[in-house]
Order: sequence, then C-alpha cells, then structure tokens
Amino acid sequence: MQVYLVGGAVRDRLLGRPIVDQDFVVVGTTVDKMLAEGFQQVGADFPVFLHPTTHEEYALARTERKLGHGYQGFSVHASPDVSLYDDLQRRDLTINAMAIEVTSLTDDTPVTGEIIDYHGGLDDIYSKTLRHISEAFSEDPLRVLRVARFYGRYYELGFQIAEETIILMRQLVDSGELAHLSAERIWQESSRAMMQNSPQVYWEQLFAIGALTEYFAPLHQAWQNDHIREMVQTSLYFAGQMQLNLSQRWALLMASLDLSLFDIENNDKMTTIKDITKIGNSAKVPKAQTQFTNLFVSQAEKLNAVNRLSSSEKIDLIQACNAHKEPDKLSQLLVTTHVLQLARQHRQMMLALNSFHAIGIENIDTNLKGSAIGEALRQARIEHLQIVSDQY
Repeated sequence: MQVYLVGGAVRDRLLGRPIVDQDFVVVGTTVDKMLAEGFQQVGADFPVFLHPTTHEEYALARTERKLGHGYQGFSVHASPDVSLYDDLQRRDLTINAMAIEVTSLTDDTPVTGEIIDYHGGLDDIYSKTLRHISEAFSEDPLRVLRVARFYGRYYELGFQIAEETIILMRQLVDSGELAHLSAERIWQESSRAMMQNSPQVYWEQLFAIGALTEYFAPLHQAWQNDHIREMVQTSLYFAGQMQLNLSQRWALLMASLDLSLFDIENNDKMTTIKDITKIGNSAKVPKAQTQFTNLFVSQAEKLNAVNRLSSSEKIDLIQACNAHKEPDKLSQLLVTTHVLQLARQHRQMMLALNSFHAIGIENIDTNLKGSAIGEALRQARIEHLQIVSDQY
C-alpha cells in the first residue's frame, strides 16, 4: 500500500499559498482494508473515506469511464491494481495532478518530499498556465466552470488558461453538455468563484466562451453591452478587494440586468426582478442572495440619492429595507451602492486616462511653439474624451 498527498495541497504548497484541505490517494488496497483501519466510507458506491481522526479525505486510486451526459455520467473503477499514474491522469488540470508520497494512512509525513509529476504540472506552475491533461477533459462539462474558477483564483498571480484548453472549453459549451449539469453544482462552483479576490474573472471567462447562455441567459444578453459588462466587472473587482459578502457580490453581478443603473434607459423594475428571480431559480441561488439582490435593485434610485432624500423618503427607505429590524442589511445595501458608483467613477476616469495617452505631439499642429503646444494637447485630449464618452 502507498499513500499520496495529491491535488490542491501539492499545488498550493508549490505556490506558497495557505493549504486549507488535504486530500490523499491510496494505491494497492481495498474498501475492506480501509474500513478495517477505522476509515468511514463516504457514499455507498464511491471509494472515498474519511480519516478516523483528522476527517481528511482518502480515496482509493481509481479510473473513470464516460457512459452518459453530465459530470455524473461516469463508471468508476477502483481496485488495488489501479496505479497512481492512472488516477492522476483522470484529473482536470496539470497543476492539480501532482502528488507527494507520505509515510502511511496514519502518518502524513512526506517520505522524501519529491514531487511526482507525470503530466507537466511543475512546468505549468512555473509558466503560470492552466492546462488540461488530456482530451478526456472534454468528458466532464463541470470542468468548464472549474477552470474558470481556478483562473479567477490565481489571476492575481498572473496565471492564464492555455489556448488549447480554451478551445476544449468552447467545444464543451457548443456540445450542449452544460445543460446536463445540476443547478446545485452550478451554484457551488459559481458561489466559490464569487468569493475569490478577483470574482469578475470567472464571469468574464464564461461569457467569452458562451457558457452563460444556459443558466444565466439574461446576464449573457445584458453583457452584450460593453459599457454594462465593463462596469459590472469593475464593481466585482472592487467587491473582491473590499471583501464584500456573497449577497453583495451577487447583487452587483445581477445589477447588469437593470439598465437604469447604467443611464441607458429606464427599464421596468419588475422585469429586472423577474429576470433575477429566473436566474435564481435556474441556478439554485439561495433565497438570501436573491432577496438581497431584488431589494438592492428595487431601491437603487433611493440608495443612490440618500443625501438628497427628504425625511419622509428616508423613513420609507428604512421601512422598505426592514432596517429597523436588520440595520446591518441597510449598511450592506449602502456599501454595495457605493461600490457600483465607484466602478462608474473608475470607468469614467479610465476613459479620460486613455484619451490623455491617445493624443500626443504628433496629433497637433507641428508649427506650434511654447505654451501653445500644451494648450493644443489639452484641447485635443478634451475633444477626444468627449467623442469617446458619447459612445457610452
């Protein structure tokens, strides 16, 4: 019997990131032997066990064969003759397919500390690349969401998705396989991605490959507008940096559906709330997030103008938000509003900065001298910004 630390714990150790969970693979043993060691099996047909003391997961080395649609359409084979190589080969990304041998079932001290790497995970750690292991990647549609989530998680470290992996992700989307994912798994991956430091990356990547059309169709439609998409992505970035909670982040994402928040048109609030609820139902979004989001959207106008509200309007806002019973909720709504306003201000100033850099000495009259050069540059940049701003 050999026992190996595998997956995320090895990856994050190499990246110098905190290790939250440790998973192990056991080669050369059986279910009966694991049970005899006091391990508790998780599920009747799946060879994963909980350690009797640490409750960490220990799985028998296994292979999988695709039989049907979705991430559940697999036949699992676990036996003492399945090798570590076989087990690691079924995983999604090279950086998730490395292992370190440990002493035993009861002692997770590394034997030598050597990284076992059959698929180039070390090279991809160093080159900061998210790359699939084999064409078997295309057998599991959940991997589309997982790769997007890992991209968001390691975005700040400079990781990128390999182009050949993006091609496979697009093919999975085009095949319609995502329709066979359970809504619960969609929300599990999406909510975890939302709580990363760069939550916008997950949604940006899914939008780019057309993966939002199945469960998030209204969002996909709204993001056809570059202005809305860039504003919301910026607000999500700030939400990550400011450590907003899940309800606040979800409200900012769903704000994409309220055109009036982006000065485009005064769309019907009830239609917006209907679309938010539709997404909530299709993706199994918990009621807490949907209710907070609907409240944020329905009260957006007043939340944006608190300084200008009359006394009666403020009292009405308190009542509408139930703030007399849940004062924290009002605070969260105001912070969420502030983040969206901050994203708008950031977008405006980035447009101004782009206009500043877009106009140089070659864009003005070469015969100008002295202070006239500076004034001409200033005026040309103003005119450029006015043109660009009118496009939004």
